Amino acid sequence: MGESLQEIPDDSVHYADAKEEILDQCESVWEQLEECQNKLKVLEPKPLPKSNAKGSLSIMHMKALAAEYNQWQKRRPEIISTNPDLLLSLGKKELQKVKDDLENVLVLAQLKDKSLEEDLKREQQWYEEQKQLIDTLSRTQEETKKKVEQVSNKSSLGTTAFQEQKKKILQLKVYKKKILTALEEFLEEHFPPPEEDGRAEGKNSQEEPIVELKSLPDILEILVNKLLRTPHEPYVPIDDSFWPPYLELLLRHGIALRHPENPNRIRLEAFHE
Repeated sequence: MGESLQEIPDDSVHYADAKEEILDQCESVWEQLEECQNKLKVLEPKPLPKSNAKGSLSIMHMKALAAEYNQWQKRRPEIISTNPDLLLSLGKKELQKVKDDLENVLVLAQLKDKSLEEDLKREQQWYEEQKQLIDTLSRTQEETKKKVEQVSNKSSLGTTAFQEQKKKILQLKVYKKKILTALEEFLEEHFPPPEEDGRAEGKNSQEEPIVELKSLPDILEILVNKLLRTPHEPYVPIDDSFWPPYLELLLRHGIALRHPENPNRIRLEAFHE
């Protein structure tokens, strides 16, 4: 667009003459305005009636505006100057100004187009990224769906294996219960609880019995719990509730061991290690 506008020649001499002539005309018009203002100052203002002064001022202002409106309606455009060289110079100047403004508009439009092109490229790139993301999510969904179907197909086989394992666990629980029952019967038969007359007595025969003697299953339970709960300190102190024959039986057969430094403490042999 800028190339289609030809450079308008600038006649500096004519432009200077035109500028000087317009200044002279402006000074003449300014002198006439000052003369009119001086005449208006000389005129004495007529006093307004005291009653309804605000309404009278409004009416006078309306009449002044109406008169000014009529004057502007009758006025015709005046030519600044009849000098053809002056008019030619002013016209060239105005055209040059219009040309410069249009070139500025063209530059701004080109910059705007470039910015819009960059925005369009970014939007297209974002669109491609979102499209790839959607494709990836779609593939992931399909793969997950296939895996779910495979797991569903294998679930029937897994259910059968689970039922078999559950059956084995129940069988083990029944077997454990049978062993514990048999052990309890064996201990009751061969290692009965101490008799009432075998309770631990005080040093003085007149004193009441201090504690009840523990049975062999109770002693074994204490030793096992101590070993499992505190394996770093498995020793149990011996008190009067431990019946000496059962204590000697456990020590003699290697089921229990005394502390190497304190014979009043025993522990269960670690058969599980």
